[in-house]
Amino acid sequence: MDTNNSPSLPPGSPSDPGRRTLLGASAAGLVAAAAGLGAAGQAQAAPAERRRPRRFEDRSVLITGATSGIGRAAALAFAAEGARVGFCGRRVEAGRRVEQEIRHAGGEATYFPADVRDPAQVERFTDQVAARYGGPDIAVNNAGIGSSKQLHELTVAEWDDVQDTNARGVFLAVKYQVPYMLRAGHGVIVCTSSASAERARPNGAAYSASKRAVQGIVMSAALAYGAQGIRINAILPGTTDTAFVRPPGVPDADWARFKRAFGPLNVEGLERMAEPEEIARAVLALASDDFSYQTGTSVLVDGGASAGRRMVLPPTT
Repeated sequence: MDTNNSPSLPPGSPSDPGRRTLLGASAAGLVAAAAGLGAAGQAQAAPAERRRPRRFEDRSVLITGATSGIGRAAALAFAAEGARVGFCGRRVEAGRRVEQEIRHAGGEATYFPADVRDPAQVERFTDQVAARYGGPDIAVNNAGIGSSKQLHELTVAEWDDVQDTNARGVFLAVKYQVPYMLRAGHGVIVCTSSASAERARPNGAAYSASKRAVQGIVMSAALAYGAQGIRINAILPGTTDTAFVRPPGVPDADWARFKRAFGPLNVEGLERMAEPEEIARAVLALASDDFSYQTGTSVLVDGGASAGRRMVLPPTT
């Protein structure tokens, strides 16, 4: 599990140990030190400030569906906190871009092409991450697709695709992650459900059903593996500004107007859409030791939308 040490105090703070030591030094000692530096003709570097340990330093993190949106934001955030990130997705070019983005920022990440609907690919992806980075210590099962049709208009193939990706994909991911965590005696799994599991829409039967299924998987798995040191929770994001919700081809200006109208009409609390980075921060919090006693739960991160009753979609033009 990751270790959350307290951050070091800023240099110059009255309670900073380095500051106390400096103030407590004798004048004679300071003069002697200065003389020695002068004789050498060069100044010694000040003691390096103790670096604040990052929350996921040297931890192995596996993420499904991280080529864009919330998954991408989570991959960047975990890497920035010191994790070694192995992630998958179906879009190879997008995956390579995220991989390079993380590495250019000084992080460690590897993209592995995989489709969570295929058991063999999910198993191979999990094995690849474990072989490259160890663990996984943390898994974020985020891959998912949407659906926007009334139930009677859905084809059987469309229904199956949503369930196979969103629910069966989580089942497969957990199935192949748990054995590694059982052998290690610890692990954290965060599965992306949705606020739509709690608050359905008329054209969202397939999607809401799949996300409710994720909650059921999480609750059962949390009971099965908690005593073996594995915590499993679901996060339920509200509407988030990603390609997942933005219709293709909508110009930036039109989308900006839509967002401004959407928030007050649909999110009674914060009156705006979420940004993917905000949801990613909630994922990292759930994966950290700050929530060491939390398992089997579904955490809403929807800006207060579920606390209200409004649900009106403004026009996009």
